[in-house]
Amino acid sequence: MGYETSDDAGVYRLTEDLAIIMTADYITPPVNDPYIYGQIAAANAISDVYAMGGQPIACLNLVSFPSKKLPPEVLHKIVAGALSKITEAGAVLAGGHSVEDDEPKFGLSVTGIVHPDKFWTNQGAQPGDVLILTKPVGSGVLFNANLKKWVSKEAMDACLSILITLNRTAAEVMAGFDIHAATDVTGFGLAGHGFEMAKASGVCLEIRIKDLPIMDEALTAYKRGMTTGVNAYNRKMVEQHFRLETDLPHWHEEIVFDPQTSGGLLVAVTETQGENLVNALHAKGVTAAKIIGDVHELKEEIHLKFR
Repeated sequence: MGYETSDDAGVYRLTEDLAIIMTADYITPPVNDPYIYGQIAAANAISDVYAMGGQPIACLNLVSFPSKKLPPEVLHKIVAGALSKITEAGAVLAGGHSVEDDEPKFGLSVTGIVHPDKFWTNQGAQPGDVLILTKPVGSGVLFNANLKKWVSKEAMDACLSILITLNRTAAEVMAGFDIHAATDVTGFGLAGHGFEMAKASGVCLEIRIKDLPIMDEALTAYKRGMTTGVNAYNRKMVEQHFRLETDLPHWHEEIVFDPQTSGGLLVAVTETQGENLVNALHAKGVTAAKIIGDVHELKEEIHLKFR
């Protein structure tokens, strides 16, 4: 598996029963707390391995740091936060690389393992499948609104708790089901990553906006006029291939273009397995998981419909 369908990671076969998954991701700080920043960045990077149905085993730090502006203790806390999530994932930190930069950037190169016949991709969604999302959306607008002190402490704490949660449990539960297609929802938002899945699979995803799990106060922020610098790009990314079939106000529509950091898994499974998978996820603590739409045959080159 290479980059042809914009999948979450590369997969390289080593033997008949073993392949490695390779990915890398890093982000700028979404919060001031360096430990939480490290946790979010690590969970975000490791998620790509889970989105491929694999098990992370080893990570390398990717560090850009302004050592002349910030004390080394800040970097130590970032790495400590990342290490807490790496350890929780059952992987090890094997080293990394750092460069001097004007602002902090941190992430991981992650190696995972998977059986070469059992990894997931974002292609393979079939007409008749249902779509399941495991985490609520809305972190992008909440981070921006928080800068203006528009977000309550309770809503922001809940957002951060979601972001530092690994997709490990969700992926482990899903391993017992017939996953037709999978991806994680990150910077391109639900619309962008949904479009990549639909295009790779040659189908149309029909998503019910009213069924989306949404973080507390995210819609309120959009209603007040807040947005992100990425929403317009994410909308433009899909504008030739999507259709809005809803009477929701424009500010409500923006939630599907909201860029996520360490977002949930979006998967396509048969309709007969959909409810059972959601129930299994809820039983293991992935309580935000919901069926948010269906997969249909492709018509008029419309890969996405929101209603």
